[in-house]
Amino acid sequence: PADTRDAARVRSAPAPLTDVARLCVCDLLVAQCDVNCCCDPDCSAEDFSLFTACSVPVVTGDSQLCNQKAAVYSLDVEANPPERIFKLIDQVNPSIFCIHATNYKQALYLKSPEIPTPENFDQLLEKFGGASFRAEPDSWDLDTDAQNPSEANETSRYEFGVPVQTEDAFLRLPSPVVTSWCSDANPAGFLVNQATKCIRSVSVEKCDSIQALSMLFYINSSILASVFQVDITVQSIAVQSLDGMRTLLSSSDVLRLPMVLDDLCINAVLGVNYHITHTDTGEIIEAAAAFVLGAISKEALSIEQSFEISFTQANTQPVLLSGNPGYVVGLPVRAGFQPQGYPSPAAFLIAALALSSNKHSQLTILQSTSTQDCLAAQGARAPVLFGYNMISGCKLRITAAMKCQPLAQTLLDVLKGQSFPEYVASFGNSQAQDVLDWVPITQLHISEQMISHTLQSPCQIPVSLGIEVKWTKYGSLVNPQARIVNVTATVTTTTLKQPPSGRERIIPITSSVVFTDISSPAEPSYKAWPTINIKLPFDFFYPFV
Repeated sequence: PADTRDAARVRSAPAPLTDVARLCVCDLLVAQCDVNCCCDPDCSAEDFSLFTACSVPVVTGDSQLCNQKAAVYSLDVEANPPERIFKLIDQVNPSIFCIHATNYKQALYLKSPEIPTPENFDQLLEKFGGASFRAEPDSWDLDTDAQNPSEANETSRYEFGVPVQTEDAFLRLPSPVVTSWCSDANPAGFLVNQATKCIRSVSVEKCDSIQALSMLFYINSSILASVFQVDITVQSIAVQSLDGMRTLLSSSDVLRLPMVLDDLCINAVLGVNYHITHTDTGEIIEAAAAFVLGAISKEALSIEQSFEISFTQANTQPVLLSGNPGYVVGLPVRAGFQPQGYPSPAAFLIAALALSSNKHSQLTILQSTSTQDCLAAQGARAPVLFGYNMISGCKLRITAAMKCQPLAQTLLDVLKGQSFPEYVASFGNSQAQDVLDWVPITQLHISEQMISHTLQSPCQIPVSLGIEVKWTKYGSLVNPQARIVNVTATVTTTTLKQPPSGRERIIPITSSVVFTDISSPAEPSYKAWPTINIKLPFDFFYPFV
């Protein structure tokens, strides 16, 4: 039998042996010496004396092994003539994740593919004749010998990107893999919002037996939490007609299973939208699914299914977006800062962002008031709207009784707010965990000199804040998206002297925001034809003029 022959081949397979002294990755020429290739067996001592360096100084086998031999090559340039030095040493892998022994026997030989014969043709056609297939066993995701999902998640909560586990395997989010056909082996990752579309092969006669068309296929397994199991509830059911019109059912308590009715397959799942609620510690506490059911005609051989999953933290307010993905003109510029105690920018806490009275994680500037009094305007902020150049200000009355340092700090708070942000979202829908989507704000300080007629001690106070936002058009020329690439905040200070006793001085304080488009002009996709300077024959267009 075939299994007996395979077993005999495994037992007779030789042990893996890698002689690093015979390995040479720089030996490219056949029966010729490669320049500076110290491991080339075609090179002689005369050739080695002409080498300047060894292009491959160390040759090893599998870098994942814990212990292995390594061939070290070098040149002794002090010798006359220079000669090659070869050493064979034992190399230890410093990584704690390494291979101790290559004892996986099935990897030591290439298994010959099964050739179709009249006896096995039907079996191979059933396995590989469909629209899609996979080489793994059908129960690869149900293998409990390697790791029991309940044991794996008993003492730990979910982290970002970890597959959401269920009783039997993982929470499925079908998606296209190689082709556009649906693959049910795609697990949903924790906190990874996804939206997929794929094609499913169907047959109206067998629609009641196709699991992927039934609502039970997507809600019959409970999600494993740290302590208890969370059932997936049905949030809503919408029925889609053959012409695409959808109707939301008033009750979602009754499951609607697919069935054949008048050459139609009704109650077939066309879309599933998962919504997962979790705590700040990564514990899933609620799971719901919204379904879109529809009818399939007898002529249809396949349907398109759509799947989506989103995550929401409990007891938190949703973060307002300013575009998807690029900024929309007129919406606030989203900003944030890195909280203390978090060494990495990945620890952005969008919900905790605040700029004085700003509660929506926005970049703000000084808001002008009717009194134009800077000391009274402290705390009044206006959001910076994308694409809008803005300017605001107030007036500061300086008297001889004012102290320099408290006045300078008060003006800085008036201009920048209580907590000026450190980062700005490059896109309107940038998420907190996407560190590369946040642009740091460059802060500059410029000092100006102001001459006074008094001889008292000078005082350095901020008088203006200028914010320059550079953005570019990102993506397709048909639908470009606005993306912020650089933000600079410049604080201008002025040196002035306090007025004499009994007198006062009025100084204007200003804030401004300027948006600059730095997009490079689009290059045409065509090139002009070259000009050819030739003279045509006089009768070239005959009989036309």
